[in-house]
Amino acid sequence: MDSKKRTCVKECKNTGVIGSNIISHCQSQENDSTSAGSSWYTQEPLYMQWKHQSCMSDCRYYCMIRREEERQLGGLSPVKYHGKWPFKRVSVFQEPLSAALSALNLLTHFIGWLSFFLQVNYRLPLRPQTKRTYYEYTGLWHIYAILSLNAWFWSTIFHTRDIDLTEKLDYSSAVAQLGYSLILTLLRTFNVKDEAGRVMFAAPILAFVTTHILYLNFYELDYGWNMKVCVAMGVVHIVAWTTWAVVTHHPSRFKVWIVIFGGALAMLLEVYDFPPYKGYADAHSLWHASTIPLTYLWWTFVRDDAEFRTSTLVKKAK
Repeated sequence: MDSKKRTCVKECKNTGVIGSNIISHCQSQENDSTSAGSSWYTQEPLYMQWKHQSCMSDCRYYCMIRREEERQLGGLSPVKYHGKWPFKRVSVFQEPLSAALSALNLLTHFIGWLSFFLQVNYRLPLRPQTKRTYYEYTGLWHIYAILSLNAWFWSTIFHTRDIDLTEKLDYSSAVAQLGYSLILTLLRTFNVKDEAGRVMFAAPILAFVTTHILYLNFYELDYGWNMKVCVAMGVVHIVAWTTWAVVTHHPSRFKVWIVIFGGALAMLLEVYDFPPYKGYADAHSLWHASTIPLTYLWWTFVRDDAEFRTSTLVKKAK
């Protein structure tokens, strides 16, 4: 953050005014004297802490817009502020396009999971004795759906209102979903069915992912390190599913190929970033857009896999 923007933010916090914009969250901050490091019984109420966070967020936004207008007049390109590109708000949405696309991803995952749930429980045969599904990975895909819905929910909230809390919830949820996806990928591609084998695969990944989430939340929210971790897990995903698609004779392996190829291209948008076009569409929002059709296709593969495995196991039972 340059000196001009730093001065602007300081003045905004003190006066609650930037040009013609009045920052309501910065008005009447009667508890400014309370120390953030003081005892719990002297700390300000939660709603006041939220008010201070909103004041800082609004001041940073309007000072950023003012600074970017000055840079444009000087013929300069956009730069990042606090690690983020300068986006234009729409109503309460700080990154409107990414928020809308995150919500669509959430809806796509819900529809995909619901169709999978109805298929395995009502359209495919169940085991006669237990009335449970023949498909060995049913429960694992349900957990995958819950974590995916949670990740895209917090992505929607974070892109709507970017504060410290929503940012950490977004990053933590995304890492948790990606880590669990890696576990599920290895279990399915290696066809691990017994509980002991599943624990052996899952334990080290769970330990690493949990440690990484704790690091991001309580030590340092290191964007560069988090990107490296996520890309590394994504590469393992791609290698595992690519190998599986090559050696297997699964009838829907072509869908896996499409998702792998599309996912690899989409990952490049996260690695090679660029400023938002007209203040709205950046590489990250385009990545959100690309995951919608890939998610839909992926859930069709999951349903196909459940049908294929169920058919195989029913034939063996007979």
